[in-house]
Amino acid sequence: MKKLAIVVGVLAVLGLFVLILIGVAGGSYNRLVKLSQGVDSQWAQVQNVYQRRADLVPNLVATVSGAANFEKSTLTEITTARASVGQVKIDPNAAPTDPAKLAAFEQAQGQLGSALSRLLVVVEKYPDLKATEGFRDLQASLEGTENRISVERRDFNAAVQNYNTAVKSFPAVFYAGFFGFTAKPYFAASAGAETPPKVSFDFNQPAPAAKP
Repeated sequence: MKKLAIVVGVLAVLGLFVLILIGVAGGSYNRLVKLSQGVDSQWAQVQNVYQRRADLVPNLVATVSGAANFEKSTLTEITTARASVGQVKIDPNAAPTDPAKLAAFEQAQGQLGSALSRLLVVVEKYPDLKATEGFRDLQASLEGTENRISVERRDFNAAVQNYNTAVKSFPAVFYAGFFGFTAKPYFAASAGAETPPKVSFDFNQPAPAAKP
């Protein structure tokens, strides 16, 4: 009888331990699910702001192409860059797990951003174009969008950091990969990335004279 009581006691302790282990693992799993969904949600926000910028391009090109003698090569560059963005196929609702795919997406978006910056510099040579209400509205929209892109990229990286930390922490590190929870890539930081591109103009000042 005494031996039976000991066996029952040991089994009860083991059962309690297993229940505690299951509870801890279950809570950790649920946290991974929540953090993963948070990353996907933030990725959707990133996609939204990049799409907003792409949607501004046709109107911007149409507005500046009406200026006499406007550099056609600049318009071709920005149109090509926008088309390149559309060629990068990536799920808009789920954050990428392949660093190469995110890098390709970031490179295409960076080329479009650079093309837009060069176009706005060229516009400095056309004071009449800068003074039009249509261009001023587009410039303001683009400036706001660039700010949002910077914010959403930062928030996305923060969400990825929280998720990756959870994946590599105890006890999730032992089973996360089995359930498909793997580390996600970040947006790469570049020099000056913390400062959104400046695309504002001083419409009250004449364009600087070209250097001889």
